[in-house]
Amino acid sequence: MKKHNFSAGPSILPREVIEKTAQAVLDFNGSGLSILEISHRSKGFEAVIAEARDLFKELLNIPEGYSVLFLGGGASMQFCMVPYNFLEKKAAYLNTGVWANKAMKEAKGFGEVVEVASSKEAVYNYIPKGYTIPADADYFHITTNNTIYGTEILTDMDSPVPMIADMSSDIFSRPMDVSKYAMIYGGAQKNLAPAGVTFVIVKDELLGKVSRYIPTMLNYQTHIAEGSMFNTPPVLPIYSALETLRWLKANGGLVEMEKRNIAKAELLYNAIDNSKMFVGTANKEDRSRMNVCFVMKPEYKELEAAFLKFATEAGMDGIKGHRSVGGFRASIYNAMPIESVQALIDCMHEFEKQN
Repeated sequence: MKKHNFSAGPSILPREVIEKTAQAVLDFNGSGLSILEISHRSKGFEAVIAEARDLFKELLNIPEGYSVLFLGGGASMQFCMVPYNFLEKKAAYLNTGVWANKAMKEAKGFGEVVEVASSKEAVYNYIPKGYTIPADADYFHITTNNTIYGTEILTDMDSPVPMIADMSSDIFSRPMDVSKYAMIYGGAQKNLAPAGVTFVIVKDELLGKVSRYIPTMLNYQTHIAEGSMFNTPPVLPIYSALETLRWLKANGGLVEMEKRNIAKAELLYNAIDNSKMFVGTANKEDRSRMNVCFVMKPEYKELEAAFLKFATEAGMDGIKGHRSVGGFRASIYNAMPIESVQALIDCMHEFEKQN
């Protein structure tokens, strides 16, 4: 039976990326050594990290004056690194979910934090609008895609102050204007690589402005100066990221990814909207293309456990919703083929027929 991986993260990767990574584990570039055992200072791996950096810049059309870093610690480490490096007096945060809230909590240890808006009162089922960003803030922080609640910011907004974005779960899913951001960061385990590496895209001229001492490992300038090699980087996930970046380029880049992602999301949301049994949880105008959240309609609520069992037995893996929302969540990242989305829809239709 074919498995369809709808997990929110770690999540689906292109099959050829997995196969090429597996081959590198056995024999890296015909060296007779595994990628797991080569030196990160070797010419072979230096070429890997250099190509990955170059492909980041090419695929995202990153302007001059930005550095691309590959770090450890996950996006959660960035929650404190960001204010360490950018927050002098005041920072502004848009609260759109659990991860945005955690980032905001860390920042409060470094200075004043202003919550410009929140959708918490509605279980984060929409993206707030019409708020004011303080003009005297050192930066404005957003989380562009909210995996738990299925909402997404799909445009590159304007900000009167430097804007910083956590793009852990929607990076490379659409073309974007990097010049509108002071920094973009994210964990790789959604659209890029296995867990273990964190990407950072940062505008160089905005660093070195805070008056506080920054520990060496938490200073972005340290990692820029050393080319992400200040300490041993997560070699295997970086190699896998490189293979994903090659796959993205070979498959039409971000214009093609956005086209595919829109098609997949529209297909699944249309099935939900026309269902007698299921209903979406996020406001339609703010729906995520990456994470589709839905529940049973009230009159069928008692069938949720039965559908989860039915779908799992049919090969739909990872569709259980987050505990704070309940119901179901289908994560349909770049590597998810539209055939798997159709398989889930067929599964939903079959369950409706039987019940």
